[in-house]
Amino acid sequence: MFTGIVTDVGNLVGIKDKTNLRRFRVASKYAARSLALGASVAHDGVCMTVVAKGARAKGSWFEVEAGAETLARTTVGTWQKGKKINLERALKMGDELGGHMVSGHVDGLAKLVERKNVGDMARLWFRAPAELTRFIAPKGSVALDGISLTVNEVEGREFGVFIIPHTLKATNWMKLEAGADVNLEVDQVARYLARLAEAR
Repeated sequence: MFTGIVTDVGNLVGIKDKTNLRRFRVASKYAARSLALGASVAHDGVCMTVVAKGARAKGSWFEVEAGAETLARTTVGTWQKGKKINLERALKMGDELGGHMVSGHVDGLAKLVERKNVGDMARLWFRAPAELTRFIAPKGSVALDGISLTVNEVEGREFGVFIIPHTLKATNWMKLEAGADVNLEVDQVARYLARLAEAR
């Protein structure tokens, strides 16, 4: 489980295709000794497992693998060397829950349809897949590229969020432009409530 609070922006330094898998090497500020093999790390909101690691100046490198499903249904399939990636380590007992409960299981892709910069902040409008709109409500939570955000407005398939200066500086969204796809995970509570309503 994660909270949607990005703790590092990693740099994608290597990509290798294997049989039915693609392996990524990420450079990070995380200390190598703090990363265990088998640990879960969210990459732009996608939960991936650390399969190799090593030390480097000012941090570490580690490797993760993505299968065909992940490559097809998330932005992972489009990643290129040099990409900046929002990273978050998995929750530990006693950690502060600063955002909302995030599983790292992406529900679909949302497209950025409009960006308005307001000083050192930004107002962003996204279009969600039609089948996910019932889970998105004003004042509700969403995770976009692994960032926990509060929904401000909803109009049909589109919803707006407001990004504060700290979030822009602490994530890879400083240069996010209209037309970009981002990984969308809807709020788990909304998903379960909708399922209960269907069952009734």
